[in-house]
Amino acid sequence: MRIDAHQHFWRYQPADYPWIGTGMGVLQRDYLPEDLAPLLVSNSVAGSIAVEARHSLDESRWLLELANTHSFILGVVGWVDLTSSGVDRPLERLSADPKFRGVRHHLQDEPDDRFMLREDFLRGISRLAAYGLTYDLLIYPRHLEAACQLVGRFPRQRFVVDHLAKPGIRDARIEPWSGNIRRLARFENVFCKVSGLVTEADWQHWKPRSFWPYLDIVFEAFGASRIMVGSDWPVCTLAGSYAGVLGVVAEYVEKLSAAERAEVWSGTAQRFYGLRATEAATSHATS
Repeated sequence: MRIDAHQHFWRYQPADYPWIGTGMGVLQRDYLPEDLAPLLVSNSVAGSIAVEARHSLDESRWLLELANTHSFILGVVGWVDLTSSGVDRPLERLSADPKFRGVRHHLQDEPDDRFMLREDFLRGISRLAAYGLTYDLLIYPRHLEAACQLVGRFPRQRFVVDHLAKPGIRDARIEPWSGNIRRLARFENVFCKVSGLVTEADWQHWKPRSFWPYLDIVFEAFGASRIMVGSDWPVCTLAGSYAGVLGVVAEYVEKLSAAERAEVWSGTAQRFYGLRATEAATSHATS
């Protein structure tokens, strides 16, 4: 069984998605569950985690509406203003829906690289465990030092690093990302998504094995039981097909044991996001 632990939906409006810029014309349209469902079926993916793509409570609520209409959407990672003094109100309302599984903020876009260590943000993070919610870290390599400080303050909070923290794949840079991601992996409450690789590479000329040095590092650092796979669809279509993106991981994990492959493809995501195995096994892109 496979679970896609990271994908997006949107109804495209340029003002809502300013990060979709020049050269990203393929993303400048609606992407909805009916577009993803056949891709899941053809790639034997049982279900997915829909992740926010803009800082909007309205979007978080809309993603939950989609999840409750399409059973293959197993969970939602939405956005909540964690710096708000009234953060408990939206957290309580959203988490009342069992498919609301976590929160994410675009830390990578904040002018302050230490935004995640602000007292108001830390206060918001401290409230997530009370609602059984996870936190997705969307960061660049330069943020890894601050991320270590963040996760160290909350040993009972579950964190996951999106897209391997976006190492310099295009320029074949390993350091200082390698040393810092290994340091972050020492915190047992931190997991890692193998996702977003192709868009950090040369979009036109990447080869599957060019990702292996980075995968070697995260698999050694986190282990299969703390790694999950995400397509980052539809963002991945800037550089590859859905099948091609999953194929990169499929080729790499062939050297792992069957038990380890099961963890990477579904077990880790089920545990991290608190998904019921029966739901994942029976959804298989039905709606």
